[in-house]
Amino acid sequence: MLRVAVVGSGPSGVYTAESLTRQTALPDVAVDVLDRLPCPYGLVRYGVAPDHEKIKSLQGALRRVLEQPGVRFLGNVPVDGAGLAPAQLLSLYHAVVYCVGASTDRHLGIPGEDLPGSVSATSFVSWYSAHPDTPPNGFVLNARSAVVIGVGNVAVDVTRILARGPGELRHTDVPEAALRALGASRVRDVHMVGRRGPSQAKFTTKELRELGQLSDVDVTVRPDELAMDPFAADPAALPAVARRNLEALRGWAERGPQDRPRRIHLRFFLRPVELLGTERVAAVRLERTVPDGCGGVVGTGRFEEVEAQLVLRSVGYRGVPLPGLPFDAKRGIVPNDAGRVLRDGVPSPGEYVAGWIKRGPTGVIGTNRPCAKETVTSLLDDADRLSARSLPGEPLDGLREFGLDPVPWSGWLGIEAAEAALGRTLDRGPVKIADWAGLLAAARAAS
Repeated sequence: MLRVAVVGSGPSGVYTAESLTRQTALPDVAVDVLDRLPCPYGLVRYGVAPDHEKIKSLQGALRRVLEQPGVRFLGNVPVDGAGLAPAQLLSLYHAVVYCVGASTDRHLGIPGEDLPGSVSATSFVSWYSAHPDTPPNGFVLNARSAVVIGVGNVAVDVTRILARGPGELRHTDVPEAALRALGASRVRDVHMVGRRGPSQAKFTTKELRELGQLSDVDVTVRPDELAMDPFAADPAALPAVARRNLEALRGWAERGPQDRPRRIHLRFFLRPVELLGTERVAAVRLERTVPDGCGGVVGTGRFEEVEAQLVLRSVGYRGVPLPGLPFDAKRGIVPNDAGRVLRDGVPSPGEYVAGWIKRGPTGVIGTNRPCAKETVTSLLDDADRLSARSLPGEPLDGLREFGLDPVPWSGWLGIEAAEAALGRTLDRGPVKIADWAGLLAAARAAS
């Protein structure tokens, strides 16, 4: 039997497990999917906005993989050098595939970025998604105006959640503390800012148009900023998504404000150069940019200031080093060749990567499937050599000998049941448990 550990239970990890169980080259493969959290699904549980129920339904497909024969979920297993080192894990398995994603965010690198009130969109998403590493009362939304820096789908998500009425989130699994805070929010203006033009924005049209479907919310676009885009007058040469985005933006620009109580301002060709304030953020200083004719922008030396007591930066994710594994700091990935981990340029026997830690934070959820398949193909090509190594015995016993207390699938089912029960007490559907103690107590009670 070839024993494989997959570290990370998000899409890339589950697709790796799926590829391993569907292959026919080896008749006997056992896969343990490990996660440092007691809950599976990674960013599908802790990164998808609570009001995006269709995308969150992907959990059902991931669940079917984790419940099939030959696959075992083990949560509460941190492979981070402190809980368990990569070398220790490899001693229990013939091969280990790291699917740990890109868990931190990029920084702006401008003065004032560290002021209170300036946070990453990643942290905000983790808060309303009930990630147990984020304090449940971590955001007090007493700001009047917020600036979201970035024009990707995550920026659209946090903009929408800030502007959406709390009653519209009550039917979701958003944690109760976040629901109360959003209900008491004083935010009335949300400015989403991009340094380039609308034709280069990274959001999808579906996400963009959802902003216009919010009740009691105006979406405004400045006609002069739209006209600055080189493709605004003739978008025929653009990809279909960009053409549809321009069409939606033009509709808002032509319609103008409707005097609704909350406003989303979509701004383009503005580059943040400084966050202003003393004790906390008070405003964002922005420089006007213009197209440089080569797909980029250049500054003009003209500036404006936008009031903001809350600034959320959403300028991309970045991988972080995992103690015990090599790391390419420039690219934010583990160096690899078709998924094989490279140590000093040479493949490391039994160590592999898939997902964002392999290729960087690119693509959509479905991009992880062919990425995982490539890595599994490399692993299977190495299988004869890998399986020749003898192992000490049942990996679960080994994990416990290393001082860990894994949460099995039955523990996760206990967490699901506890979240359903919590929702019933609040007259809601299932509501996420937002703290480590609560998650582990629910898991232990069931397993």
